[in-house]
Amino acid sequence: MVEYIIPKVFQETVANNREKVALRYKEEGVYKDILYNEFGERVHNTALGLLTLGVEFQHRVSIISKNRPEWAIADQGIQMLGAINVPIYDTLNAPQMAYIIDNSEGIVIFCEDEAQLDKVIQIKEKVKSLQKVVVMDPVPPDKKLDYVLTFDELMALGKSEQAKYEPVLQENLAKIKEDDLCSLVYTSGTTGPPKGVMLTHKNFMSNVFETLKTVPINSDDCVLSFLPLSHVLERMAGYYSMICVGGTIGYAVSIDTVGDNMGEVQPTFMVSVPRLYEKMYARILEKVESDSPLKQKIFHWATSVGTEYLIAQKKGETSLLLNIQFAIADHLVFSKLKQRTGGKLRFFVSGGAPLAKHLGEFFASAGILILEGYGLTESSPVITANRIENHKFGSVGLPIPGVEVKIAEDGEILARGPNIMKGYYKNEEATREALEEIEGDIWLHTGDIGHLDEDGFLFITDRKKEIIVMSNGKNVAPQPIENLLKSNKYISQAILIGNNRKYMAALIAPDFDQLNRFAQEKDLSISDPEELVTTSEVRALFDNEIEELMQDLPRYEKVKKYHLLPRDLSQEDGELTPTLKAKRKVIDQHFAKEIENLYEE
Repeated sequence: MVEYIIPKVFQETVANNREKVALRYKEEGVYKDILYNEFGERVHNTALGLLTLGVEFQHRVSIISKNRPEWAIADQGIQMLGAINVPIYDTLNAPQMAYIIDNSEGIVIFCEDEAQLDKVIQIKEKVKSLQKVVVMDPVPPDKKLDYVLTFDELMALGKSEQAKYEPVLQENLAKIKEDDLCSLVYTSGTTGPPKGVMLTHKNFMSNVFETLKTVPINSDDCVLSFLPLSHVLERMAGYYSMICVGGTIGYAVSIDTVGDNMGEVQPTFMVSVPRLYEKMYARILEKVESDSPLKQKIFHWATSVGTEYLIAQKKGETSLLLNIQFAIADHLVFSKLKQRTGGKLRFFVSGGAPLAKHLGEFFASAGILILEGYGLTESSPVITANRIENHKFGSVGLPIPGVEVKIAEDGEILARGPNIMKGYYKNEEATREALEEIEGDIWLHTGDIGHLDEDGFLFITDRKKEIIVMSNGKNVAPQPIENLLKSNKYISQAILIGNNRKYMAALIAPDFDQLNRFAQEKDLSISDPEELVTTSEVRALFDNEIEELMQDLPRYEKVKKYHLLPRDLSQEDGELTPTLKAKRKVIDQHFAKEIENLYEE
């Protein structure tokens, strides 16, 4: 029987893959490798070092850093001594960081660099539990305070004190149980203050092993990691899953370099939120539109053949002629698209938010399958997933083994299984709202609305709390309409407005690459975005585009008025979570005047 304890799974993988590449990172312009034996040695010294700092069994230790080898080394070191990892998004400011460390009573924090150290120095005196800070990058002399040490110093300290602390480490490792907490993961707070989700070793490891039964990942696989490791999806799918199978993790330098890093790392699969696929789709179409009429014709022919081939293949009805056509389409078009992903990609994984159906269909027609799944931080995270051999576009797949899904009377999705959290840390009221005992079993209220089709595939309609209730009593799910708007090449982001209003409206952030191209075609010599979005030509363009998009919707769901934003919504302005979900309350506050103008008589 598999023992669902993270450090024991890790130790077994290290023992079986000592000379295999575990981690790849870019330094001074080239990718460098860390083998599993070196990975294991650094983890061991990190765990010993933490013991020398006074970290004990089930103590809380935070990590605030972008994805890099030290994140995984710190995490495994924390797990090895039975402590609890409290990851913090590196985009959070000092007060937000302070809230999480204080609420979790963290005693040590790993931070990436001088910028993150500065945040810690700001809040150190306010957070009484915090004792030590471990910095991954070199520390300037003026900031080498008595409570600050570097990661290298921590590992050296652990190695020098091994004789004293090794027995303690082995004792801690031996007493870890599957139901012990391994992490407190604070939600990104789209609807209020962050809540600490209590996740156990069994929550994570059961989710990994059961998902691996449905999504074929093995020791030959390599993942490009760029979705924040503070996000449970990346941590489970792009990190713990790879550790379990002995695969290789390559770290992207940043989200802006993902395209280049794909070519360098040559991943066999990647995990992302839909925003990446939306941007890839927009760039592909932009490239096609700039091509010659002949190349455009070839592209559209190839995607139509790809779609026909996909349907026939699923039915097991491909013909010799269709096989030949698809091979030609692949040679002329699809192979070039695949080469941009590194040339070895087997599939993408999408989660965190609904993926628009047309995106899944488009990439699949080009021979690049996006496996959409569904889950929450509270479910470690996977509840359902599409399979390579059994998928439906627009759905989030079938429940993974060991997890059950049912739909409540009000349409809310409920789930139960070994992956469901213990509750929210120090928040019994929120725990009671999320976890309900039904006929002797604990079910998680997901807060999402959806339905199961006749084959058991789950379809998400919207967030329960985000359903728009109009003044006429009509209920509108915003996400499908927002996805419809974003399918237009001129629209980058869309936020639907309409609560307690008599008609629907929208805030729209244009795709300024496309809009600037339009402006050039119309001889509009305007470079200022604020001025550009107010021109009559641009307004006429969006009037026509939105009217066409809305034509098949019921009258009450149609966007009657809209406001064009002069910029994208951003994390920096607090309008998006680190996983790029819209914070609707913040957006409503930031654009309160513009929204009111949409409803002026």
